[in-house]
Amino acid sequence: MADAADIAGLSFEQALAELERIVAELESGQAPLERSIEMYERGAALKAHCERRLEAARLRVEKIIVGAQGAQGTEPAEFN
Repeated sequence: MADAADIAGLSFEQALAELERIVAELESGQAPLERSIEMYERGAALKAHCERRLEAARLRVEKIIVGAQGAQGTEPAEFN
């Protein structure tokens, strides 16, 4: 179910929304076991995709900060 090409084309927001739907369905306990496993696999792939997108955004922000301030005295961007 976790089609990597399908997931790679999703924006962060699309992937997060789908992940939230999967979590809600899994938490409901209404899906059969095999479907739950498939959803879990896709959810794991979506989570990894979101993490990659967030890391790329963090690196872009750091690059902007370094470019604006120069290499001296910069701190890594934190998104907690």
